[in-house]
Amino acid sequence: MSRFIPILQVFFSHMKSSIMPLRYYCLFLLPFFIACNSPEAPKKEVLAGQMEKHLKVEVLDKWYPDAIDSVDGGFFSAFTYDFDLAENQDKMIVTQARHTWTNAKAAIRYPEIKYFKDGAKHGFEFLRDHLWDKEKGGFFQLVDKQGNVKDDSTKTAYGNAFGIFGLAAYYEQSGDPEGLELAKKAFYWLDSNAHDPIHKGYFQQLERNGQPRVRLIGTPSTSDLGYKDQNSSIHILEAFSELYRVWPDPILSARLQEMLFLIRDQIVTDKGFLTLFLYPDWSAVTFADSLEAVIEEHHLLDHVSFGHDVETAFLMLEASRILGLENDATTHRIAKKMVDHALDQGWDEELGGFYDEAFYFKDGFRVTHGTKNWWAQAEGMNALLLMSDLYPEDERNYYGKFVRLWTYIDIYLIDHKFGDWYSGGLDKQPELRYSNKGNIWKSVYHHYRSLDAVIERLRGELPLL
Repeated sequence: MSRFIPILQVFFSHMKSSIMPLRYYCLFLLPFFIACNSPEAPKKEVLAGQMEKHLKVEVLDKWYPDAIDSVDGGFFSAFTYDFDLAENQDKMIVTQARHTWTNAKAAIRYPEIKYFKDGAKHGFEFLRDHLWDKEKGGFFQLVDKQGNVKDDSTKTAYGNAFGIFGLAAYYEQSGDPEGLELAKKAFYWLDSNAHDPIHKGYFQQLERNGQPRVRLIGTPSTSDLGYKDQNSSIHILEAFSELYRVWPDPILSARLQEMLFLIRDQIVTDKGFLTLFLYPDWSAVTFADSLEAVIEEHHLLDHVSFGHDVETAFLMLEASRILGLENDATTHRIAKKMVDHALDQGWDEELGGFYDEAFYFKDGFRVTHGTKNWWAQAEGMNALLLMSDLYPEDERNYYGKFVRLWTYIDIYLIDHKFGDWYSGGLDKQPELRYSNKGNIWKSVYHHYRSLDAVIERLRGELPLL
């Protein structure tokens, strides 16, 4: 208990000067009850019930069915902090596919609620009729509200992966063969164009016909053009896992295993974090030997991203399970190493939560962006509870940190007045209280996926990965 005294001193000092409701401070103390093996520690079914209510009332009921665009199809992209429609309603394949996926999964979870089922079909129809390129194949990256292609019609592996992801979930929920056929077409299009037959994996940035865009002489050093990257790779892994569950095709199986091993053995570093960008042969794009000003200029290409690390730990274990890889000790070891590195280097010991970015400089490691975006906390909650189930006796006390992270989320990320989550923790960015709840990069996918998995894991309804 003595190791918690400094934290509790900060807590009581904050409590005296704050106007927060008392319930928040009770929630803050839950991790300490757990750590001390107190009889007051919350039971798993109690936490599951709290999260279920939050998921239904403060998340799903705020988004749906209001997010459904009944005039032009698909889903609205942008919402104000209080869930009025915002101005820019361009529609991106990533967001539209995530909404389709969420509605399909929610329809499975809550079959009595008709608008989830209707929303999944509605989303599928927009993917099919407006985002799928009927001339060249593949999904366009961005269209306007009415479904007209915007920008230069280039495409991405990342966007097409999410198209596959949403379609696979729609087929799982509906049994609509047209959904599976489009998912298969998208897989074949991506695989025949963006797959690297020499070094394996997939190129991210694609021409309209699917051919990889190359990095030319004179390309700015800050550009990611022509690189492979961890973010598209981990979500290709996720999409292929989702598709393989409903279509166990042998080529898909080979590609899923290929992506798992590339991420695990090539993209994850020896320290336990992901390399963000890589050359076609999977060697790292790094600025670690540069001056600090150069490192900062290129930080989007090279830093430690704790949110992606904890997310990837889960996605790798899930892929291994779906593939049926028995006794996959290597994937388990590396997944645990990634979560442990994030806890050791990117965890806020005072309030809880994972920081956004850090870097290994020549003179030592430093957190460079101490903010806490919403999706990293959602992914962290899922990963911590999974580690708790896999390693219940570990000295890091994953379950205690899981509860502490949920407490942080409840106080600093959930908007209990207007609903849903802020885009970042208010302890670091109080101005986000009045930022948009939705945009083309923020919908409901990350925290829905986390809450769905966590609730079922707390209730003992999920297998160990």
